[in-house]
Amino acid sequence: MGWKRLAAVAVVSGLALLTAPTTATAVGDPGYGHKASGLQRNATPGSEWHGTYKWQGKHVWCVQYALPAPDSKVDYKEGDELLTKAGKKLDPAIAANISYLLLRYSTTTSDDEAAALAHLLHTWTSPVDGVVNLDATDARFLAYDASFYAAQLGQPVMDTVARMKADAEANRGPWTLSAAAPKEPLIIGAESTWTVSLLKQNNKGVPNAPIEFTLNDAALVDGSAGGKVKTDADGNPASIKVIPTGPKPSITVNADSPADKPVVHQPISTDNMQRMVTTGGEKKLNANASGQAKTAPGAVKITKIDSETKKAIAGVALRVTAKDQTSAAKKQDDSDLVGTDGKPIVLQTGADGTVEVPNLRTPQEICLVEVAAPKGYEEFFDPKSPPAACGTVAAGQTLALELVNKPNKPVVPSTIPAGQEGNTPVATASFDTQLRPGLMLAVGGLVLLGAALAGFLVWRRQ
Repeated sequence: MGWKRLAAVAVVSGLALLTAPTTATAVGDPGYGHKASGLQRNATPGSEWHGTYKWQGKHVWCVQYALPAPDSKVDYKEGDELLTKAGKKLDPAIAANISYLLLRYSTTTSDDEAAALAHLLHTWTSPVDGVVNLDATDARFLAYDASFYAAQLGQPVMDTVARMKADAEANRGPWTLSAAAPKEPLIIGAESTWTVSLLKQNNKGVPNAPIEFTLNDAALVDGSAGGKVKTDADGNPASIKVIPTGPKPSITVNADSPADKPVVHQPISTDNMQRMVTTGGEKKLNANASGQAKTAPGAVKITKIDSETKKAIAGVALRVTAKDQTSAAKKQDDSDLVGTDGKPIVLQTGADGTVEVPNLRTPQEICLVEVAAPKGYEEFFDPKSPPAACGTVAAGQTLALELVNKPNKPVVPSTIPAGQEGNTPVATASFDTQLRPGLMLAVGGLVLLGAALAGFLVWRRQ
């Protein structure tokens, strides 16, 4: 045989070696899980392993059953949505189940859970479908024999499979994240309760779900502007104690949710290797809520007193106004403080001479203007410039004001009583000195009678 013929034989032999199928292995670098007690017919060695594989420091699960397991020396890239081994789209419910289980159990260290998840992934992604069947001798077309491996993995793993399937059916996505500000008015510097909720597709709460949050124009009780909370075991909304620090407090929340469609990672340099799925089976949800916060309401208390006696004056009508003493003051809800007539409200001092106006917006300058003078104080009351007292109401404080009334001057009598110094009135009378004849006879008779009586009294004494 000449050298040329030998060379041709060598080339043909080399090509035959390159194109001949090689014995594949699915051993990889096992992590958490179990090795089934038997190997499916026609499956590549190592396919007994059910669980995670260690790949570049991570724990991953494989799909594309029976192909070689991930090699840490081979880089992977994120691909499109996960398909079946036959290249078909997954049923939406199965896709949602896989996304949820990857989110829920991707960090498990339980061998039973790792094996159960691997069993479910192969069952859902490598079923019998056309060219993918249980009799194929090519690993690329070999379907996963779920019944065979169910018997080989043991009852504890299959019990875990049933539990995880039920968990996925009850809790799979899509989820909805929301946040809510309190319904009651928000006060700057006062604690309020905000809530965050994470709901499943059936509108029930996701249990034990971690939620991150950040605050703006607000802080926690310890002064921090963010943190983490978790829904309870029943999925009830989580509560956050928030203290508004400005007029527009808000909260932004973030949570992981199962993706609608799980994403697969595929090897960059070869197709003859299993695809893998990791914690990439989730999507980020976010929501926010905001409110309007005000400073704490204030109050004003005015005392009406007598300027001389310093005693309280009851029943004084006072009009509550703004700084201009004409327009209405503002209540905490920003509405005008007016009476039934739509004008600034008028109040009266009580028996103690005081009146208090609560629930006022702060800061705000308030005036109390006297409407009419109380009895006994009319003389010094000028309706064109009535007495008024003004001041600024501060947050959470009561402004104390005092308004003084000057009493009327006492009335001085116009005549001086008898006995006092001054000209005393004297009564006078006039007498008639001309006697008429009749009067003279009567007077003479009276004189004679008086003399006779006097003589008789003298005789009796003797």
